Amino acid sequence: MKPLLLFVCLLSAFFSFGQHEDRYAEDVQSIDAIIEALYGSISGEKGQERDWDRFRNLFIPEARLIPSGVWEGKFSYRIMTPEDYIQSSGKWLVENGFFETEIHRVQEVYGSLAHVWTTYESRRSASDEKPFMRGINSIQLMHDGQRWWIVQVYWLGETAENPLPKEYLGNQ
Repeated sequence: MKPLLLFVCLLSAFFSFGQHEDRYAEDVQSIDAIIEALYGSISGEKGQERDWDRFRNLFIPEARLIPSGVWEGKFSYRIMTPEDYIQSSGKWLVENGFFETEIHRVQEVYGSLAHVWTTYESRRSASDEKPFMRGINSIQLMHDGQRWWIVQVYWLGETAENPLPKEYLGNQ
């Protein structure tokens, strides 16, 4: 009886994993799709829970997220895993509302390697007229022959001392 129970549990886990991947398969089939899924997975109105399984599915297991900027007059950065990001920002995103949208992109691809330099605007609600923050995400991706993966997201927010260059603002 125990071997049969173990077999059923393993089979169930196997099929659950496959369904999880299938559920988000379209998110990782193109660079456009994975960038849209990245922005979409962190965005939502105040009180709206995020789909963190969707977010996790975008990254290789060793991926890094690196916010950078000047705090208290000194340049600083923080290196996080996707799980660290969820733990440090997830509650805040839900409590405050947060929408990040792409307004311009520079993209280069060579074989399985891609780099996306994407300018973003952040709002508390989708209906907000003006963003409260803008910046650039530098996103490195790889294609494993089956799908795209995010390897790293390194970002810097705009400041009065460091405004976004016009060439990265698109048609704004």
